[in-house]
Amino acid sequence: MDFKALPKIELHAHLSGSISRDCLHEIWLRKREQGQTTLVDPLVEMPSGKFDYDLETFFPLFSRYIYNLCNDKESLIYSTNSVLQDFQADGVVYLELRTTPRAMPSAGLSKEGYVETVLKCIADSNNAPNSSMTTGLILSIDRRNDVDTAIAVVDLAIQYRDQGVVGIDLCGDPCVGDVSIFEPAFTKAKANKLPITIHFAEAPFSSTEVELRKLLEYQPDRIGHVINVPADIKEEIVKRKLGLELCLSCNVHAKMITGSYGDHHFGWWKDTGCPITLCTDDVGVFGSTVSMEYALIAEHFGLDRKEICELAKSGIDTIFASEEVKQKLRETMWSS
Repeated sequence: MDFKALPKIELHAHLSGSISRDCLHEIWLRKREQGQTTLVDPLVEMPSGKFDYDLETFFPLFSRYIYNLCNDKESLIYSTNSVLQDFQADGVVYLELRTTPRAMPSAGLSKEGYVETVLKCIADSNNAPNSSMTTGLILSIDRRNDVDTAIAVVDLAIQYRDQGVVGIDLCGDPCVGDVSIFEPAFTKAKANKLPITIHFAEAPFSSTEVELRKLLEYQPDRIGHVINVPADIKEEIVKRKLGLELCLSCNVHAKMITGSYGDHHFGWWKDTGCPITLCTDDVGVFGSTVSMEYALIAEHFGLDRKEICELAKSGIDTIFASEEVKQKLRETMWSS
């Protein structure tokens, strides 16, 4: 089966984590020539074939390196366009790209300017004559944020919802933070009918009964990863038929699960009736495209062509888009 030709949905892609190493290298070359960086070459920092970033090395890679390389408007535009082109080239027909609004003071770019810049790239991509992909933007609250910063993210999502923002996310290092402080932010999001997706039960620290119950109180429309989930919480997720964003390669490479691909919890969730969307999480870091994720699922879980097509369409009703967009996907995505 040609998994690249298969029309696919991607709902859990982080913008900065989806930048290819070649794209980062091109940005680095320009900055080095202009005397704007002292960082080492991305191809040295992130060697070809290195995908084994765990929770201890993954987040510092961004705070220490990627954010310091992509720290101006030109780099933001170049990298966003590259990410959009890569997903479209991989056969993705509907993409929800997520990012935490990030000010770049040295470049004179505010959080509003950051969001506007990314949205302009998305609009240009959506409106391009040769476009085969529709993209929406999700704004992320980082677990390290305080409540005021989180509410500000919700305010930005409300402000720009008519320009391409489709929802909000809770993400960040699962080994830090107290998610209960974000209740006012999620209450405001719900009051304004903003769809919500949440990183859920990624690591043991973030998988306590107290935290998971609190996150479910925020009434998410979708949840991502869902790895360390107690039986009673699983029952609640199945009862709600929440949309699941599952990231096979990320979980294996980062050793977030025990075992390998065939041991992934996709095997448990696939028969529960919860809509599942296979996602990359951070393809620039973990090196597996959406097409590769489908190939791995087919190989390790024995799915045939019809089952793969059904899986690809499974998440349509959980996307943060209009009924018109959903209907178009139902009509254009493969049924067998």
